[in-house]
Amino acid sequence: MRFDVLTLFPDLIGQALSHSIVGRAIAEGRLEVVTTNPRDFANDKHRTVDDSPYGGGPGMVLMAPPIEAALASLSLPDCPVILMDPAAPLFRQSDAHELAQMARVVVVCGHYEGTDERVRTQLCNRAYSIGDYVLTGGELPALVMVDAIARLLPGVLGHPESFEDDSYEHGLLGHPVYTKPQVFREEAVPPVLLSGDHRKIDEWRRRQRLLRTRNLRPDLFVGAQLTPEDVDLLG
Repeated sequence: MRFDVLTLFPDLIGQALSHSIVGRAIAEGRLEVVTTNPRDFANDKHRTVDDSPYGGGPGMVLMAPPIEAALASLSLPDCPVILMDPAAPLFRQSDAHELAQMARVVVVCGHYEGTDERVRTQLCNRAYSIGDYVLTGGELPALVMVDAIARLLPGVLGHPESFEDDSYEHGLLGHPVYTKPQVFREEAVPPVLLSGDHRKIDEWRRRQRLLRTRNLRPDLFVGAQLTPEDVDLLG
């Protein structure tokens, strides 16, 4: 899979993705990340990519023409071209699964006070936000999205089922996990996890996912599709 990231700070993207699981996936050729700087496509000697907003107001706005030229240089096939924007719908696990099926994804990072609206309406076919807050640029959200998608690609995680019990898989939060020591600050690992009874362990983990979601994210729990066994586990 290939990601093209349009960013004014390509080093930030490259350095962040050179570590850990994603860095290994890139080194193994399972994932390719290519950065393109819109500043390289500015048409003046100062390589200007922003200007003041029409109508007045503080800050500078990222202009559409350098982004258009940068996208044109990529000879794009029919693929998602995503604008990272705090005003966009939230990026969710279901979106990560969908995009992980694509051969190529393009991500446009906004910056400054905002991005000319015509980038959204004319140049991109999707837009996502990662939360109800504003950051200084789209690079960190783009990295979050790339990481979330990359870990779903075949062979990226060490075990093919590693993400099956993750939070947000199947509409539920993940279950608690424990490792050594068995007792930490007088809190012990739940005995069922030491029992060796895999049926009981699976039931405990499922119940914990249900309880966590109901207690911490009732908005998710409302939409969860519970089985009769789930209802019994909840008591």
